[in-house]
Amino acid sequence: MTDPGRRCAICRRPATARYKPFCSARCANVDLARWLSESYRVPARPDEPQEDNGPGPPPREPLGDES
Repeated sequence: MTDPGRRCAICRRPATARYKPFCSARCANVDLARWLSESYRVPARPDEPQEDNGPGPPPREPLGDES
């Protein structure tokens, strides 16, 4: 069954309910391959601070008496 008014995001054929927003498994797989190969990227604004992926803060000293 096709979704009236919706077009496949890859080939522009009518989308089907089973593979929405695509028309077939092939187009869904093409889209997935593009994401996995990093053909698609979400742009970052230059004024956004970069995430620090370092080791994190040092371990905290335990609170209270250790008797």
